[in-house]
Amino acid sequence: MKIKVFAQDGKQTGTAELSDDLFGGPVNTPLLHQVVTMYAANRRQGTAKAKGRAEVSGGGTKPWRQKGTGHARSGSNTSPIWVRGGKTFGPVPRDYYSRIPHGVRVLALRHALSSRVQAERVVVVESVSCEPAKTKTVATMLRALPLAAGRILLVTDGLDRMLYRCGRNIRDLSILPLSQLNAAEVLRSSTVVLSAKALVGKLEQAVAQ
Repeated sequence: MKIKVFAQDGKQTGTAELSDDLFGGPVNTPLLHQVVTMYAANRRQGTAKAKGRAEVSGGGTKPWRQKGTGHARSGSNTSPIWVRGGKTFGPVPRDYYSRIPHGVRVLALRHALSSRVQAERVVVVESVSCEPAKTKTVATMLRALPLAAGRILLVTDGLDRMLYRCGRNIRDLSILPLSQLNAAEVLRSSTVVLSAKALVGKLEQAVAQ
């Protein structure tokens, strides 16, 4: 399976070969759903809280006598059926963290990348230079590349601070080192851009574990 390789100015300079065994098979959608749901749950703070009837202010005395008033009987103004009463079965702080084995997460990343490779949504740039060190440099490169509309994920070989600083203000662009790449980030993006041709082999190694 081949993907196109471009220079930073947008001219195609060749192709790179990806393993059909890794990226040519069918995409396991249920697996991707399971892993992406895990990532979304792990981002939840779990701080939602509503007061129950024992926590709201009020109570202590019976609002009126049991019989003879014409009102429905009531024992406390903290009852959930009263205005400003306690919440029945309201949310309480909890931990939504869940864990999926490392091998399953790697497999999900492989299938997520496969979906982009098979849709021809993965491109390679021979090398990315931030000279001059301006946002315009990265923006010009992205306009020159044949990218699909939508979010762009730029994958770097290690933490490239200069590239990150140059591209962090560009809308719909995410910059991640290969070591932090995951299935959720790939699926959020319409196009995956590799910032160096050497990343092709490293990408295969990362998803072959």
